[in-house]
Amino acid sequence: MAILKHINSKNANYGDAEKYLLFEHDEFTMKPTLDADGHLIPRADYRISSLNCEGEDFAIACMRANLRYGKNQKREDVKSHHYIISFAPRDGPENGLTVDRAQELGEQFCKEHFPGHQALVCTHPDGHNGSGNIHVHIVINSLRIAEVPLLPHMDRPADRRAGCKHRCTDACMNYLKAEVMEMCHREGLYQKDLLNGSKERVNEREYWAQKKGQLALDSENAARAATGQPVKQTKFETDKAKLRRTIREALSHAASFDEFSSLLLREGVNVKESRGRLSYLTPDRTKPITARKLGDDFERASVFAVLEQNAARAAEQPAPIAEYPDTIKERIQREKSPKIAPNNDGVQRMVDIAAKKAEGKGRGYEKWATMHNLKQMSATLAAYQNYGFASPDELDAALAAAHEEMQTSLAGLKELESTLAGKKELQRSLLSYIGTKPARDGLKAQKSDKARRAYREQHESDFIIAEAATRYFKEHGISKLPKRKELQEEIQRLTAEKNAGYNDYRAKRERFRELQTVKSNIDQIMHREPSRQRKHEQERCNPPRNDTENIQILWLLLPLPAIPPMEKTPLTEGKMSQNDTENIHKTPPIPLPR
Repeated sequence: MAILKHINSKNANYGDAEKYLLFEHDEFTMKPTLDADGHLIPRADYRISSLNCEGEDFAIACMRANLRYGKNQKREDVKSHHYIISFAPRDGPENGLTVDRAQELGEQFCKEHFPGHQALVCTHPDGHNGSGNIHVHIVINSLRIAEVPLLPHMDRPADRRAGCKHRCTDACMNYLKAEVMEMCHREGLYQKDLLNGSKERVNEREYWAQKKGQLALDSENAARAATGQPVKQTKFETDKAKLRRTIREALSHAASFDEFSSLLLREGVNVKESRGRLSYLTPDRTKPITARKLGDDFERASVFAVLEQNAARAAEQPAPIAEYPDTIKERIQREKSPKIAPNNDGVQRMVDIAAKKAEGKGRGYEKWATMHNLKQMSATLAAYQNYGFASPDELDAALAAAHEEMQTSLAGLKELESTLAGKKELQRSLLSYIGTKPARDGLKAQKSDKARRAYREQHESDFIIAEAATRYFKEHGISKLPKRKELQEEIQRLTAEKNAGYNDYRAKRERFRELQTVKSNIDQIMHREPSRQRKHEQERCNPPRNDTENIQILWLLLPLPAIPPMEKTPLTEGKMSQNDTENIHKTPPIPLPR
């Protein structure tokens, strides 16, 4: 899922930014990595290009522009802005994202949203943490060298003038985040809602503290293991991570705020409510940590919502006092939460071995396909039971309902896309019309027809744009122009709704595909012995010895509420005992290849 990150720099040496993009750097110290001879090590793979530099080096072009306009000469001036667009690691293998395509997207994004700025666009195939995510670096000179069109986030006349500097405001970041989400949706890439808060707000400082702490812990554990000493901890946790875990544990057992406070106080954490906000004070700190810095789950509204749910659950289901101590098995069965959907690694389609053998597949493929079908048969049966289906007819009904839900979600998503496209077109026309206001005001100021004609010819391009925007307003019946900020907020809201709808559609599509796979596998299993189905209905209690495929079919047909996981033990030879025939449904045998 693509994310957007911004870093401003006061470094007057623009060559350092280019050096970071071209050569390897240490991920902890951010210093360049040197070889045995003390030379810089070039990065293995990258794509880089420059914009608005007029054939010069990026650093030279930036310094020349600064001298021409007399800007960026002070130590405290922000010299450059560094934007990073990181794509999800799965976008490469699953969505076909390549380094070249990411570079094209980065260049297009830079041209559209940073016009008039000298820029470097560089794409790296892997993140600094080895996550395998393709990411794009966009480094721009803070000084603008050309006048640019009015963009939605601009609220000052200087934001579009040449010789003025770029401002990364909250409105600008929200606008860029919405555009990143729109780009990911357009390209079919994984994405998340960047406009809303995250459940855990991990800033740059906490991220690097966790990375360095984990590295130190791994080194310490390796030294202890070499000397034969036991390892006590394998995962490093920051102070904020420990606090989040403590709060979540207290929330899971509390039904009121007083109980929540007392549970935290036992762990040495003092929670305080002030002005509708929560803050948490740990024993090793003198200043409390606000809930805003921890994440959305720790805000006042989320905490009180969880407490209300816990209180309602406790009121609806009072805990009975047992007369005798429960057994371990009874407690486990009672505390188990009902499964709504199957919890497995995914069900894959079974292989038609007969068809593959007819195509010329050999003995090795047949052996692999047999084991594959056995695994997928087990996964299919687990999914079938976890969904709670009592018959294949219920599976067909669930499949039809899932298809209808997917189509409904898709229709709503297309409607949102159409509405959003219309709003963006209106925004473009509105911004174009607003940008021609100086020309239109200048025309009104002319005293004679001759002067107005001359003025109109001089500003012909502006009047062509204004007339095109006016035609658009008339064609769509817009008599009163909307406010620019309100229109931008509506576009952001529609973008967030569209992305949420896209995530909902993706989840429903995955559920539909899983049910499709389950049905296909069940049809293939039951198709093996269609003529014996009635015989199996009559022999449920006494299935024939070693007829493992029929037992699997019988297991599907029986409405069993709870079947324990299959044990990977071979079938016993000889005759079945009476106890075996009575308990055959409790432990169904695993089908073995014949």
